[in-house]
Amino acid sequence: MAVPQRAVLQQPRFADDCMPDLSGFTEDVFGYLPRVDQRRWADAYLRGLLTTPGKKTVSQMAKVAWLPPGAAQALQQFISASPWDWSAARESLARKAAARLPGHSLTVGTTLVEKRGEHSVGVHKRFVPEAGRTINCQVGIGLFLTSESQSIPVEWSLLMDEAWCGDEVRRRRARVPDTVRAEPSWAHVLDLTDRLAALKVSGPAPLVVDQHCAVDATRLAAHLHLRERDFVLEVRPDQPVLPALHAASGIGTRPSPAARPVSAQQFMREGGGRHPYVVGVEQGGRTRRVQVYSAPVRLPGSSPAAPSTQRVHRLIAEQFPAGRRPARFWITSLGERRTDEVLSLLHRPSLTHAVVQHLEDDFGLLDFEGRSFPGWHHHMTMSSAAYLYRSFRHGARRPARL
Repeated sequence: MAVPQRAVLQQPRFADDCMPDLSGFTEDVFGYLPRVDQRRWADAYLRGLLTTPGKKTVSQMAKVAWLPPGAAQALQQFISASPWDWSAARESLARKAAARLPGHSLTVGTTLVEKRGEHSVGVHKRFVPEAGRTINCQVGIGLFLTSESQSIPVEWSLLMDEAWCGDEVRRRRARVPDTVRAEPSWAHVLDLTDRLAALKVSGPAPLVVDQHCAVDATRLAAHLHLRERDFVLEVRPDQPVLPALHAASGIGTRPSPAARPVSAQQFMREGGGRHPYVVGVEQGGRTRRVQVYSAPVRLPGSSPAAPSTQRVHRLIAEQFPAGRRPARFWITSLGERRTDEVLSLLHRPSLTHAVVQHLEDDFGLLDFEGRSFPGWHHHMTMSSAAYLYRSFRHGARRPARL
C-alpha cells in the first residue's frame, strides 16, 4: 500500500547531537529497502522509538518529531501494510551484534502483550503463572546474542495456537503465511537457532535457556544434538533422567544396567552428583557460597532418530543455602568443559530477561498497534534495531540481573 502523498517526510526536528550517526545506521541496516520513502520512514520510526517518552504510539512519535500532517498514518502503513522483508535487517543486526560480542552465547527471551478481542495476530488465551490468571495475549519468542555484559535481540517468532492457525479467515486478514503453523515453544526456539545458523554469523555458540521460556528440554536437547549445537537447558526438579556410568576418562558413555528413570532432584539427593564444586555468587553487594553438583545422565525417550542410550549429557545442580532458594537443575552437552566455564553461562538468561523488560519499558516492544503478521515482525525488528543502536552507540547501562 502506497504511503499517502500528503505525508511527505521532512527531516525530523531532533537536535543534531542527539543521535549524530543514526541516519548512517539506518542506511546501513535498512538501505536494502527498495523505495526512498521506505528508508525515510524507517529512519523516522527509529528516531521515534529512541526519543518518544512513554508509550511509543505512531501518533505520539509523529508529534514528538514534529512531522507533517498524515505522518502518523504513514508510519502505521510503513509498519503494518508496506510489504518489506524484515529478514535482511535482522541479518544485519545479527552480524553487528556478533562482531561486538566476542564469546557470546545464544539465549532466549519471551514477551507477553495483553490484548483485547481476537483480531490481533496470534492473540490467544494463556494462563500466566506470574500473573496467576488467564490472559488474552500475544506471545513473542526472541533469540538473543548474549555476552557477560550485554544481550542483543537478533531474531523473533510469534507463538500461534491451533485455534488461530485453523481459522482461515483470520489468517488471511492478518496476512499469515501458509508456512506458519501452531508449534510448541521448543520448536520455535529450534527454528530461531536454525535461522541464525543459516547466516553463519555466530559460530558454535551454545544455546542457554532457563525455565522462563517453558520449553520441553528433552525434545529440544534431542534436536539440538542432531544439529551438533551445544546447549545448557534448565530443567524442572522432576525432569526424568537415567543415570549413566562414569567412563575411565571423565563423563560416562554407557547406560547403567537396569536403570530406571528418576527425577533430577531425586538423582542428586541419592548421591548422583559427588564432590561439589563450591562457587561464590554475587548478590546485593554480597558474595554467598553455592554448592554445584555434576553427574552424567541420559534423557529417557529423548532421541528423534537414535536410541537414547547413545546420548549422554551432564546434569548440573545448584544447591543454595537451606531456606534461601530452591535448587536449580540444568542439562548440558558441554561434558568436556570445566565446571566454572559452564557455570559462567548459567546466569546469562537472567540478563536477557532484564533486557526484554528494558525493551518493553523504553523501546516500544509492547506498543505495536496493528493486527497483521508482517506488521508485528516489522515492529519487533525496529525495536531491536533501536536497542542495538542505543546499546552500541551510547553504551546503554547494563540491565540488572533478575
